[in-house]
Amino acid sequence: MKKMFSAALFTAALLSGTALADTKLKLVEVITSPERTETLKGIVAKFEKENPGTTVDIVSLPWGEAFQKFATMVSAGDTPDVVEMPDTWLALYAKNGSLESLEPYLKSWGDTPDLSSRALEFGRSIDNTAYMLPYGFYLRAMFYNKKLLAEAGVAEPPKTLDEFAEAAKKVSALPGKSGYCLRGGPGGLNGWVMFGATMAGDNAFFKPDGTSTFADPGWTKGLTWLTDLYKNGYAPKDSVNWGFNEIVAGFYSGTCAMLDQDPDALIAIAERMKPDEYGVAPMPKGPSGKSFPTIGYAGWSMFKSSEHKDLAWKLISTLEGPEGNITWNKRTGALPALKSAEKDPFYAGDQFKGWFEELADPDVHPTVMPTYLEEFAYFKDSLVISTSQQALLGEITPDELAKQWADYLTAAQKKFLAK
Repeated sequence: MKKMFSAALFTAALLSGTALADTKLKLVEVITSPERTETLKGIVAKFEKENPGTTVDIVSLPWGEAFQKFATMVSAGDTPDVVEMPDTWLALYAKNGSLESLEPYLKSWGDTPDLSSRALEFGRSIDNTAYMLPYGFYLRAMFYNKKLLAEAGVAEPPKTLDEFAEAAKKVSALPGKSGYCLRGGPGGLNGWVMFGATMAGDNAFFKPDGTSTFADPGWTKGLTWLTDLYKNGYAPKDSVNWGFNEIVAGFYSGTCAMLDQDPDALIAIAERMKPDEYGVAPMPKGPSGKSFPTIGYAGWSMFKSSEHKDLAWKLISTLEGPEGNITWNKRTGALPALKSAEKDPFYAGDQFKGWFEELADPDVHPTVMPTYLEEFAYFKDSLVISTSQQALLGEITPDELAKQWADYLTAAQKKFLAK
């Protein structure tokens, strides 16, 4: 009788979707900071409360090592149920069959109509299938320190690359100060792409035949411009190794006066600087009168190996739903993926002015990285870091840097086109 009763409870639990007492989900966070992790824990706690018997193990990987560490986990079979998926990794894991399609869940989810068209477009960037739901977007704009620019005799934030270089030179003449917070370490590709495309006047990564444009004169001129900025001493000497945390700290500490970053940098900056001490302006324009700030995104993906897919989706929908998404993006600084979030007063403040000006300017062209290439994750998180540091340190020339990148991406693009 007891066995029959237990079996009945088990069956009822399965039919109702209720988690069993020993159900555990693994969630891997890869763009990690203390603030983000605490926010994530709060949203997950809500999910656990709504799903009694379910616990979520949050694994937080440091961003600078996340690509290698996560790849090691996956190759060892230690896969999560849900992972925070950067846009630059999506093609790699979607095309090798690791990720579960979220399309069946989106068909019945009540909040699907609230997803912005851009969120659905980017989420379906691989084979027109939602292998990821973006939680928000990261568009580059320029932070500037009002006090340092004034001390250096710079009346307003630079609007062109020439003005940018001149402002960086003047600030760097101040004792112990630098003009620009260069990101020479992990995540530095965005800066190289923005300045390269802005100098070239075009953000096309490839020609019709699949040849990379990186080695073209305009792009090479932009890579040279950024290399010279460092060699001329307009960025801190140790910024050759700086990642996200270091460049943001360099800005709010007053070490350097200008920083190109996404809205997520606002979290640390707003906590340490008064609103009247800094501003956010559109990225400087190049000779063509155009600028090409990068736009990126990250979101939530489900691994196909998950043994609890329905619960994994419930976790994703809690993270991506209106309450979770707005709470998360207020702490991560991303521009939210939901249409309803635009009504939140948080995004109406002056701190977002620079990004909204960029979005409204017809001469500003947000640049999406070629993340559809399987080889892009390695390119961004390994090859770019080592070779760009060599160029900054004078071990290779900007022309050699451009050729290495062009050769690698040309092979990847032609392989993609052949398929």
